[in-house]
Amino acid sequence: MFNIIARKTLLIYCLLHPKASNALKEWYVEFVKSDFQNFNELKEVYKNASIVGDDRVVFNIMGNKYRLVVRMVFEYRIIQVKWFGTHAEYDNIDVETVKYKKK
Repeated sequence: MFNIIARKTLLIYCLLHPKASNALKEWYVEFVKSDFQNFNELKEVYKNASIVGDDRVVFNIMGNKYRLVVRMVFEYRIIQVKWFGTHAEYDNIDVETVKYKKK
């Protein structure tokens, strides 16, 4: 099981993007229960997931309408939410350095 830091951040993104709220909550439930040992195991289940610098993984949410950027440390079973937004917004960020900013 993974510890997702911080659940509150995901809930804020649910409020900011109500159309994606259910999909984001489903992702959370799946990952709290998941037991991936490495990115290769994750990729077998989440074919569209991409790994980028600093242990970051990008997930397509709602058929690629939204993107979720997290930092996954498999060794310590930790996922840190970095960013969530539309595909168009994703095209305007630096995925390797983007950080969550309180709005």
